[in-house]
Amino acid sequence: MTAVSFPLAGRTEFQLSKGGRIALLFAVAAVLYLLFHDQWTLPHSEDADLFLRINSGRDWVDENRTTFPLFIYVFEPIRAGIEWLIAAFLTVLQGLTWIGLTATFGALALIFVSWRTALFVVASFLAFGLLGLWDSTVATLDLMLAAVVLALAIGIPIGIVAGRSERFLRVVSPVLDFMQIMPTFAYLAPLTLIFLIGPPAATVATLIYAIPPAIRITALGIRGVGSETLEAAESMGSTGWQILRKVQLPMARRTIGLAVNQTIMFALSMIVITALIDAPGLGQDIIRALQKLNVGKAFEAGLAIVLLAMILDRITAAASNTPDHTKLPEQTSGIDRRRVLIVGVAVVTVGLIVAGNVLPIGKEFPDWRFSFAKPVNDVVHWIEINLYPVTDAAKNILTSYLLNPLQSLLESAPWWLVVVVAAGVAGVVSGRRAAVAAAISLVIVVLLQLWEHSMQTLALVLVAVVLTMIIGITLGVASARDRRIAAVMRPINDFAQTLPAFVYLLPAVALFGPTRATAIVAAVIFAVPVVIRLVEDGVKGVSPTAIEAATAAGSTRLQMIRNVQLPMARRSLLVATNQGVVLVLSMVVVGGLVGGGALGYDVVAGFSQLNDFGKGIAAAISIVLLGVLLDRITQGAGARTSGSRGSSLGIISMPLAILGFPARALVRRPKSDPVEPT
Repeated sequence: MTAVSFPLAGRTEFQLSKGGRIALLFAVAAVLYLLFHDQWTLPHSEDADLFLRINSGRDWVDENRTTFPLFIYVFEPIRAGIEWLIAAFLTVLQGLTWIGLTATFGALALIFVSWRTALFVVASFLAFGLLGLWDSTVATLDLMLAAVVLALAIGIPIGIVAGRSERFLRVVSPVLDFMQIMPTFAYLAPLTLIFLIGPPAATVATLIYAIPPAIRITALGIRGVGSETLEAAESMGSTGWQILRKVQLPMARRTIGLAVNQTIMFALSMIVITALIDAPGLGQDIIRALQKLNVGKAFEAGLAIVLLAMILDRITAAASNTPDHTKLPEQTSGIDRRRVLIVGVAVVTVGLIVAGNVLPIGKEFPDWRFSFAKPVNDVVHWIEINLYPVTDAAKNILTSYLLNPLQSLLESAPWWLVVVVAAGVAGVVSGRRAAVAAAISLVIVVLLQLWEHSMQTLALVLVAVVLTMIIGITLGVASARDRRIAAVMRPINDFAQTLPAFVYLLPAVALFGPTRATAIVAAVIFAVPVVIRLVEDGVKGVSPTAIEAATAAGSTRLQMIRNVQLPMARRSLLVATNQGVVLVLSMVVVGGLVGGGALGYDVVAGFSQLNDFGKGIAAAISIVLLGVLLDRITQGAGARTSGSRGSSLGIISMPLAILGFPARALVRRPKSDPVEPT
């Protein structure tokens, strides 16, 4: 956007910086708010016409499901095929028995990773049984395998085409963007309408969520093959198919292996969430425990999910490497010890599978039980009694001094003023396209007749993002500057990033109970690890020359952080903000389960109560639109070069200011100013 210039005395000309333009925008908005507040507001109505029309559409689908050709010849065969695939995988998993399944995964860990990892895998599978979660773990693994097979069968071919065709990549990229911005819960309501509740709908929802990384990473691998290699293959007369099969796919093998790894991790995360639409597995255990406020039982199911995620991550990540990089011995004295070990492990595994089917103890996991539930519940009870004054004060401060004022401001402002301010901020920070996207997104929210609930959700998201950035920047900078802090934070972040979204409700509910503050705390806990990593990486990437120069100039530690490291890590901070926004927004519906209310609760109610189906669909779309609004602003800000005129720290300016980051002057001299003659 063009800079706003003001001629001053003499020949010196100043222009309004990006921060100055935002300040001017908010000043004008404040005047308009004082003049028109509580006018042109859009209060929520449970009987909005749009909700009723969507409910009518759902009723039509229910009445014509067995007669309409689209359902008979398209959706029903897909549902039946998915049900068959799920049943087939379940038959195989159950046929292996608990002994054989434990041995199989232990053998894979031994072959691809190490004997230590194999011991960890075996111990984890035994823990599933001892915690009484064996059947739930097998059900989760079953649905995940079905979804991953379908996601890879569709995603890898599409990724190959996208990697070989620039035009196709441009077409598919916006679709993938939309799929990744859309919160996971937004898939559930429309899919239950088409495939009914149960495993097929859960598998399709997981498939949609897990396909984007499969496509993107596969395309990255194909496009990463050097042009010189392709030209050499073409000069030798190779056809396009031969180049793909003998050059591109082999050279992209490790990257495609990473695509498989990420698809599995995404699928496992989503499978747990689909428990809300009656998908069996560990997610059901967490939901039942949360409904009874049994944090101990929920902790056990969450621990099982974490262990399963770690197992699958370690094995698939190692399997994507070439054999020369595995942990097994290399060929020695004419004997390939690696192959001998693989054969030996395979023989033992098959023997254990047979033993599991023959021995009476192998059919079902023995009735041995060990539980963390009572100790965890005792700790939670102690926290509730002894830390209640602290947690209650924190909850009240968060709600009364941050959330309520912001929510009241957004609800009482004229809807058109909110649209104008959002579009103006987007235009200043990220450009005209972002401004148009912001305006269109909010106007559609108005048409969806969920404006009041959308403003409540927006207030919750903004408060959570600010807290996330304050904590993330503080810990990220500390980790970058101190190896001891980094060593402590690294395993914590690794552990936190393997947890599905549901698990983050456990500490939040234990500390604050079911309130809106709980939803904010859960969102912050979920988003902070990624922000810490990005900030740490950005600060570590600051040029050593700049650090040495600042040190030689006598900068203190605080001055080094404020004036050198944070400004030079601006791009990483913007990416961290973008990811913080997306992750916080993805927790909105989860927060609806523990008192978050607004759009999150509307979505949950939409697929749990027939009368609220229309509201749930509209709420899911509204969440997507808020995601588009916030994502486009932060992505656009990050896409601009750090040296561009009017650069700023965008929406992270508030947490940076709280941390003591120097605010830019509202006006500054443009680079093109002529030098005054002496």
